[in-house]
Amino acid sequence: MRTPALVLAAALTATLPLSADAEPSSESGSFRVVATGLAGPYEITLGPDGMLWTTEKAGRRVLRIDPKTGDKHVAATIPDAVYSGQAGVLGMALRLPDVFVAYTHASGAKIVKFTYQDGQLRDPVDVIAGMPGGTDHQSARLVIGPDSKLYYTIGDQGANQFAQMCKPIEAQRLPASPDDRDAYRGKVLRLNLDGSIPADNPVLAGVRSHVYTYGHRNAQGLVFGPTGILYSSEQGPKTDDEVNIIARGKNYGWPHVAGHRDDKAYVYGNWSAAPDCADLNYDDFDFPSSVPQATESSWHNGFVPPIKTFYTVPSSHNFMDDKCADGEQWYICWPTVAPASLDYVNRSLLMPALKDGTVHRLRLSPDGTRVTSVSPLFRTVNRYRDTAVSSDGKTVYVATDNVGQTRDADGKPTDALANPGSILEFKLDS
Repeated sequence: MRTPALVLAAALTATLPLSADAEPSSESGSFRVVATGLAGPYEITLGPDGMLWTTEKAGRRVLRIDPKTGDKHVAATIPDAVYSGQAGVLGMALRLPDVFVAYTHASGAKIVKFTYQDGQLRDPVDVIAGMPGGTDHQSARLVIGPDSKLYYTIGDQGANQFAQMCKPIEAQRLPASPDDRDAYRGKVLRLNLDGSIPADNPVLAGVRSHVYTYGHRNAQGLVFGPTGILYSSEQGPKTDDEVNIIARGKNYGWPHVAGHRDDKAYVYGNWSAAPDCADLNYDDFDFPSSVPQATESSWHNGFVPPIKTFYTVPSSHNFMDDKCADGEQWYICWPTVAPASLDYVNRSLLMPALKDGTVHRLRLSPDGTRVTSVSPLFRTVNRYRDTAVSSDGKTVYVATDNVGQTRDADGKPTDALANPGSILEFKLDS
């Protein structure tokens, strides 16, 4: 087990600065390692039994972890789950004795309902199967809403970039029928607890399906506030990670818009539409002449803008920061933080991030519709994957990735994570 002394003290904080640009202090707050040795924790949530229920993306398991002792209890092993990249055992939602788990398998992705009994998850029943599954931008956050419906995010599956550059982004494509699940990429879904389509889901392009909203890139965060507002965090391309309010039937713009429709530092280059796509080499910075391009302002469909971006920069921004020149790991220095989930506490959103090892605190307006300030809540040299909050709102548990890159204390890329595959405990000052 690593101890707090092994974490860079200059990069650790539990203070709550008021300025959105303030750097954290290392002089107050407490921090404890709850558990180590986890195989890619993805979802952590405090159950009514007082245990930290945890999914392991790579371990293909559901664990119950005692937050006081760190003792692990295996509630289920899911042998047909397939782990690779951003695939594996992912989102989870509890309504004991029912436990809903989302995971990828050989034929795509599914949500399965288990029954919790005597420390074990038993009697798996498919809630929905046949959904798109992939190793990139899977998203797969799962929550039960105050309306007793399941809400689930599916990313764009990494289309139109890297090895998937010749696959079109389908975040704007709407289902042609209620069973057209290939069109679920880049969407937020809403399901009855038995997997059926709610009668009050929106009718989009003449079809009522599980699709609740569309136009999403990689929405890895999903949480309800106490008044029923549904918030989501979403990873952007080179700029403009987003925090959104998810509203029935609305379009969130991807891939035509990243962040706001402001023509700042983003042009939609549609590699998949290039007639010679298979012969091209993907490039983050330059589009070959055969790749169609479109500015944000040239797209005139209505969409819902985010309530916060991380970060919007001018088109003149230098995306090749010298700090990331070694190995050309430019993406670590891009003006994004890679939000990995979202939680709610004390009229604030907690947003853990992968690229800067920070839990960001987004304070909300009294009606919950605006972000009034942002402050870095906790920072270590880790990749923060998910958070859980104690019932009194005073303790935050944070799950960390086993592998991957983040920024070190100097803002340079590193894969030397301080607490890989762990759950950390922080105390809130207020």
